[in-house]
Amino acid sequence: MTKQRCSWCDMNSPEYIDYHDNHWGVPVYDDRLLFEMLVLEGMQAGLSWLSILKKRENFIQAFDNFEIAVVALYGEKKVAELLVDVGIIRNKLKINSVITNAKVFLEIAEEFESFSKYLWAWVGNNPLQHEYSDRQEIPAKTELSEKISKDLKKRGMSFVGPTIIYAYMQAIGMVNDHDPGCYRREQVAALAGPAQ
Repeated sequence: MTKQRCSWCDMNSPEYIDYHDNHWGVPVYDDRLLFEMLVLEGMQAGLSWLSILKKRENFIQAFDNFEIAVVALYGEKKVAELLVDVGIIRNKLKINSVITNAKVFLEIAEEFESFSKYLWAWVGNNPLQHEYSDRQEIPAKTELSEKISKDLKKRGMSFVGPTIIYAYMQAIGMVNDHDPGCYRREQVAALAGPAQ
């Protein structure tokens, strides 16, 4: 019997199936991975998520394993290298945004002990379990994603609009938005507990 998955999951794509089954919606508390996902969500703006997934390993290599302190120190030479790297998205605004966001990320981490503590405080340290009867009810952004977006922008981040932030919240498990009927919905809900 075929497992029922979220309607957005392309059943012809091994990358999508793996991402859906093992990563999407699973609570993330590690700052390095939170930074990686923030970068990837920003890079995805205007593109398909599958195109980002296929380039994920290239991004990891190009951005020094998303070591935040290293990325925050990138200069013009590194930006020039990234702009000719065919394995990633070669968009100057997005690349510069990654560097700026790394600096802000570190500032937030210093203020709150970790970026994870800052982020998870927005949901009271517990993933939100939305009850939707239909996939169509799942929003592209919420009042909460607008608040987080506004705060991050105020702190100096870019490519963190409310729609990007909501996709980010879904990806890192701050909200459980697996489709009603998706086999992962209850499994992910069972992982929910107070943030570490």
